[in-house]
This record gives sequence, C-alpha cells and structure tokens, in this order.
Amino acid sequence: MHDNENISEMFTRFTTIINSLKNLGKSYPNQELVRKILRCLSKSWTPKVTAIDEAKDLTTLPLEQLLGSLMTHETTMKNHEREEAKKKKTVALRALKEENESDEDGDM
Repeated sequence: MHDNENISEMFTRFTTIINSLKNLGKSYPNQELVRKILRCLSKSWTPKVTAIDEAKDLTTLPLEQLLGSLMTHETTMKNHEREEAKKKKTVALRALKEENESDEDGDM
C-alpha cells in the first residue's frame, strides 16, 4: 500500500486484481485474502495488523469485516492527526502572542 493511498482505494485495487485472477480460473480462500491484505499494509499499520492478528481468528474473519476494521482505524488515525495539528497550531499561536506581548512591554 502506498503511503498516500487510503484503505478504500487499496481494497478496490485489490478486489479488481482478485476478480481478474478469478476470471482466469485462480481463486483464493478468504483466509488467504485476509492475510494478503494484512501483509500489503505499510509499516505504519503494524500495530493494527498485530492487534487484528492476535484478537481475531483469521481463518474465519470475513474480508468485509477486515475492511471495516481497517477503515475505522484509518478514520480514527486521521482524526487524531487533525487534533494534534490543531494543538500544535494553538501552542504556536499562543507562543507568538506571548512573544509579541513581551516585545510591546520592552518598547515602553
């Protein structure tokens, strides 16, 4: 999976490949598809992959449930990144305001 690609795009691409292979007579059991998806995720997904691997029975985990879990995690991570960016911006603005206030004090 490319870093700027989201889970939905990756899954669409994966499904297209799997369906093309199926049309050529090659099919994979659900368990193998789940493992292939988990293996193709970037290193930033390692904690989530480990959690899924430990918490779920990959032999019976439906591909759709895996997709839902990954999309939920992706949304949570994006929300967390936005919150972190807001916090950094607020701290930077506060520091800039304090710096400007102390400059004004020095002028007197």
